Amino acid sequence: MLKERIITAVILAPVALAGVFLLPLTGFGLFIAAIIMLAAWEWANLSGFEQRSVRLFYALAIGVFCVLTLFLPSSLILGLAVVWWLVAFILVRQYPQSRCWLESRPLRLLMGLLTLVPPWLGLYELKQMPDSAWLIVTLLVMVWAADCGAYFAGKRFGKTKLIERVSPKKTLEGLVGGLLFSVLIASIVTLFGSVSFFQGVSLLILTILTVLVSVLGDLWESVLKRYRGVKDSGSLLPGHGGVLDRIDSLTAAVPIFTLYVMIVRGI
Repeated sequence: MLKERIITAVILAPVALAGVFLLPLTGFGLFIAAIIMLAAWEWANLSGFEQRSVRLFYALAIGVFCVLTLFLPSSLILGLAVVWWLVAFILVRQYPQSRCWLESRPLRLLMGLLTLVPPWLGLYELKQMPDSAWLIVTLLVMVWAADCGAYFAGKRFGKTKLIERVSPKKTLEGLVGGLLFSVLIASIVTLFGSVSFFQGVSLLILTILTVLVSVLGDLWESVLKRYRGVKDSGSLLPGHGGVLDRIDSLTAAVPIFTLYVMIVRGI
């Protein structure tokens, strides 16, 4: 399993970085939309719709909604995402008592809309900023570092379950390990990079916030999988499950990261 995860990651990381650095804005938007729509295909199944026609329709609908966000204030959509993730936090914390909110399949589709569309807009907004590549890579490194740190710290030191009824393998020690690893990388950038003191402090705050929210994204997908009774959202990526399994952390992290950057920069 670990070997497959590493091989898949080695293949996917260059593809993601190529999309960030080489694609123009429109191409980048389409690239991310394709990923989001694949995740939507899997989300429809998690929502209880196994028919291919329904899953395809939902994936296309999510793509349309991504485009429609371009005609609305970005701060409104990203602010709505913050509210949604606060609701998701409550649903995760109260599971399995919150199962009643998951019984409605249409409501789960709506939850998918709130989960999948804002990260597309967040990345699209970041891509338009002057230092877009640095910002997006910083975001990806934060989440990837937290994931790697949590995996190895959890394997080595994990004893205290984080939320066992949602994700039995996740531990408090893993969360701390992932957070510390991300903070370490941010600290190195602050110490050796050409950033001001304010920028360094802001980066550390942003790192902590982004990592903690990314964990919520992971746990939220775990709630859906546990309710649906499946281990992975799909099987497209060897060793990683489905596309949604790989971007679950980013679904929560991207909107929060982007909104923070917009607020700090007064955009």
